[in-house]
Amino acid sequence: MARQRVKKRTHVGANRPNGDTQPKPGARDPKSMVIRIGAGEVGSSVSQLAADVRRVMEPGTASRLKERKGNKLKDYVSMAGPLGVSHLLLFSRSEGGNTNLRAALTPRGPTLHFRVEKYSLAKDVQKVQKHPRGVGKEFLTPPLLVMNNFSSPNADATSKVPKHLESLITTVFQSLFPPINPQVTPLKSIRRVLLLNREPSKEDDGTFILNFRHYAITTKVTGLSRPLKRLNAAEKLLSGKSRKGGMPNLGKLEDIADFMIGGENGEGYMTDYTSGSEVDTDAEVEVVGEVPRKVSRRQREEAAEDDEERVEKRAVRMVELGPRMRLRLNKVEEGVAGGKVMWHEYIHKTPEELKEMEKKWEKKRQEKERRKNEQKANLARKKAERASSGKKKVDSDDDMDDYVGSGMDEDDFYRGGLSDQEEEDDDDEE
Repeated sequence: MARQRVKKRTHVGANRPNGDTQPKPGARDPKSMVIRIGAGEVGSSVSQLAADVRRVMEPGTASRLKERKGNKLKDYVSMAGPLGVSHLLLFSRSEGGNTNLRAALTPRGPTLHFRVEKYSLAKDVQKVQKHPRGVGKEFLTPPLLVMNNFSSPNADATSKVPKHLESLITTVFQSLFPPINPQVTPLKSIRRVLLLNREPSKEDDGTFILNFRHYAITTKVTGLSRPLKRLNAAEKLLSGKSRKGGMPNLGKLEDIADFMIGGENGEGYMTDYTSGSEVDTDAEVEVVGEVPRKVSRRQREEAAEDDEERVEKRAVRMVELGPRMRLRLNKVEEGVAGGKVMWHEYIHKTPEELKEMEKKWEKKRQEKERRKNEQKANLARKKAERASSGKKKVDSDDDMDDYVGSGMDEDDFYRGGLSDQEEEDDDDEE
C-alpha cells in the first residue's frame, strides 16, 4: 500500500520540530502587547528587557511588534480592540532614569504602575549558569503561572494595602494567560513556569513588591539501573527521538555487554546519555502512562486493545530562563493609563478630598458624554445631507480613519480633535 503523502508547507505539524502539533491559541485566549513608550529614549537595556518579556508572554503576544517614535499610547489602545489584544505591558523610562512598567487591561482598565527597581536580562541569567537551557519547544505553549503570597491574612479594607486591592492585582495577573483545565491539559504541554512572589511586608508598611522569575521545566526518568538507561537511550536512537540520531557504533566492541555495562572503566558509547544524568532535583513525581500490550487475534476479537498502566518516577528540575525583575507597585488607576487614581503608595487623601475628586470626575464624565452625543448628532446630520445630495457612499468611515494612528481616542475625535493645550498635557503625561 502506498504511503500517504504529508503536506510539508501547509500541514499543521510541518514546520514544528518532532511533529509537535500543539494547538494554536484560541480566539478567546488572552493576547498581549509588550510596548516601549518612547522607543528611541528608553535605551538598549530596557529594549532588550521588553524583548525578553515578549518571550515570556509567548505564544499569545505580538512578538514582532515594531514601535515608532511617533506612536503614542492612544494609538495602541485604539488598535487593541480590532486586534483582540486584552493586555498592554508598557515599559518606559522617566527623566530621573527610573524604569517603569505599566500593566493595563483593555479597553477599560485598570492600570497597575510598577517601578522596576532591579532587573537582569535573560542573557545575563544564562551567563552565570553552568549548563544554560537552549531554545526548544518551551515557547509553543503559555507558561504555568504561579503566584505566591499575594493575599495577606491580616489585610482588610482599612489596611495600607487593602484587601480589595490585593484581589484586583491577583485577578489582573491571572488573566494574563489562558486558564488550565487539569482534566484536559496534557502534562507535556506545561514546559515553563512564571513565578510571581510577593515579598512579605513588615508590619503593614504599605508596600507591594513582586519578584518576577521565569523557568523551564525539565524531567528525567529516575530509579532505573544503568543497563535499563542504556536500553532506553538505544530505543530513542532507533525511533529517531534522540538529538544525535542514527545507529550506535558497535564496531570497536567485542561483546554487547560492553555496550550495556560500559566497558571496564564504565564508559561506553552511551555514556553521554547516562553518566552524570542524576540531576539535582527538588522533587520526584510519578507519571502514569498507557502502554499498549500485544494480544492474540482471539483476544482482539473478544475485546478492544487492552492497555496496561505503567508508573515511572521522574525527577523534576527547573532551569531559569530569565529575565528577572523586582517590581514595586506605586499606583493603581482606572482606565488605561488615564483614569481616576484608586490607590497610591505615597499620596493619601482625606475623605473630604476624595469626595471633591469624585465630583470632578463625575463632571468630567458628563462633559465627555455630552460632547460625544453632540458629535454623533452632527455626524448623523452630515450623513443625511450627503444622502440628499445623491452621493453613493454615505458613511463616516473615512472620517473615522483619520483619527486612527493620529494620537486621538474616540472622545477626542467626536469633539473635533485635540486643542494645543491638551496636546501639551498629553505629551507631559507620556
